[in-house]
Amino acid sequence: MSEDKETPERRRERLRQEELNRNPTGNMGDAFNRANSGGLVDLVNSLGWKGTGILILVIIIGFIVASFFFN
Repeated sequence: MSEDKETPERRRERLRQEELNRNPTGNMGDAFNRANSGGLVDLVNSLGWKGTGILILVIIIGFIVASFFFN
């Protein structure tokens, strides 16, 4: 991959930073909420597509197991 090409992750982060710079007061509430609970975007970006798939499978399997115990 060439040095001058921008990866999708870097492009998303650049666009996010530009939005924050354009509208800092409008994003203040989002920042407070994200500080308390964390952001889904940050979780998915840190896991990657394989980690996200595994997380979804674990959640689905957890619901199935919970349904057996509570029925």
